[in-house]
Amino acid sequence: MAVDLSASLDFGTAKYLKSDLVLAAATAMAHLTVRGGNRIGAVVGTGAGRVGKPQRTGLFRRRKHQEAPVAEHGPVVRMPARPGRKEAQGLLRAIARTEIRPGRADLGELIDMLNRPPRRRGVAVVISDFLAPVESWSRPVRKLGVRHDVLAIEVVDPRELELPDVGVLTLADPETGALHEVHTGDAKLRARYAEAAGQQRGEIARALRAAGAAHLRLRTDTDWLLDMVRFVAAQRHARTRGTTR
Repeated sequence: MAVDLSASLDFGTAKYLKSDLVLAAATAMAHLTVRGGNRIGAVVGTGAGRVGKPQRTGLFRRRKHQEAPVAEHGPVVRMPARPGRKEAQGLLRAIARTEIRPGRADLGELIDMLNRPPRRRGVAVVISDFLAPVESWSRPVRKLGVRHDVLAIEVVDPRELELPDVGVLTLADPETGALHEVHTGDAKLRARYAEAAGQQRGEIARALRAAGAAHLRLRTDTDWLLDMVRFVAAQRHARTRGTTR
């Protein structure tokens, strides 16, 4: 598994934090894997813990002469693949104890590490919100799919898809520390936000589909377990018909 614990995952406005769903998805994958006596391992990445000085912006527009803080990529921790329930539980505890630090994991590098060293064919799972630029991770996913069956689990919060009408909000980017003042009472702004978010999620879905990856989206405002059960059932049904993804 490639487990992305960038600072953007330390966020949630509904039932769960996105990081809660990351751990839940990893737990489900571990349970399904060890039942068959298979080995499971993980590579886990988070931010470097250092970002530039926060800057305040208004209505998503930066003030003149301001530069965005730069989020640094953090180190990646490799947890070797081992068989057994106790080993899987230890892996999950290690993921749960991982400190989410400011900044962004290098998702492309995280995925590439699943190919190093080359392994026999298996199932490779990538758990992330995929908010890193698509061009930074799409090619590694395609490469991973040459040797393995790839499952991409995308974690989403509803506020990343649309804004509520609650007046002026000051939002902080967890990866860069940048501050944004947003007038959510502006209906046109909310519409532009929803349109841009839809385009972003569509681009993510298209990139995963082009890479041949199965794609499961988990939301912080829905029952993640039910969503996962439905996904597994749909995949099994598709497999019996000779189609997957």
